Amino acid sequence: MSGAALYGANVFANGIRQHYLRYGGKGRPVVLIPGITSPAITWGFVAERLAERYDVYVLDVRGRGLSSTGPDLDYGLNSMAADVVGFVEALGLEQPALLGHSMGARIAIRASIAAPVAFSRLALIDPPVSGPGRRPYPSKLPWYVDSIRQSLQGMTAEDMKAFCPTWTEEQRTLRAEWLHTCYEPAIVTAFEDFHKDDIFPDLPKLTHPAMLMVAGRGGVIQAEDEAEVRSLQPAIEITRVPDGGHMIPWDDFDGFFAALGDFLSR
Repeated sequence: MSGAALYGANVFANGIRQHYLRYGGKGRPVVLIPGITSPAITWGFVAERLAERYDVYVLDVRGRGLSSTGPDLDYGLNSMAADVVGFVEALGLEQPALLGHSMGARIAIRASIAAPVAFSRLALIDPPVSGPGRRPYPSKLPWYVDSIRQSLQGMTAEDMKAFCPTWTEEQRTLRAEWLHTCYEPAIVTAFEDFHKDDIFPDLPKLTHPAMLMVAGRGGVIQAEDEAEVRSLQPAIEITRVPDGGHMIPWDDFDGFFAALGDFLSR
């Protein structure tokens, strides 16, 4: 665990064990929901910076990290969203902001619709905008599955370079250490849901201040997607990180925080 984390803990919420890391401990609460194959600890370097201003809780989404996993769980978007609602209720957090990356942003959208009074605002970081009849998600499923299967046998930072060639050795080392905790069926379900579960109809239902952060080099959200998002949710704030790939903080750490600005505390 990062030395900057206050502690890691587990809470029983929405019928499962949810593991989280807490950073900061002061200021407004922020719940950070990582993406499809990112256990909570891999977002520690971002949480450390956020913790300078906020009380940050980073989740292990079901089927990842140290949270409940296995063949008996539902890994669909609605279940993951219900986990976030249950997590906030179980800890008694008072209207936290949600910051979700990729799949985590989709979870944040669905959670905020399910329990609008539970949250205060949404920072949506480069969410997949695929869906029925839409452009496919640019990453391919074998990229996830092959790396997970290799991690189950043990892999090094050098091995991880084949999957994440632009990452630092420290970043690749951490991913190599924790990727084996990503349960393959959970990842496959989430990836398939990127193409089956359209989040665009959710956008007009949002009642919270919302930000959409777009990775300029990510290829996930394109100009036509931004226009559709704006048409469905005119109040949304759209920011861009020109030099960021989909894993924005990994590619442009300072650019990520410049784009985020003071949105979480406004």
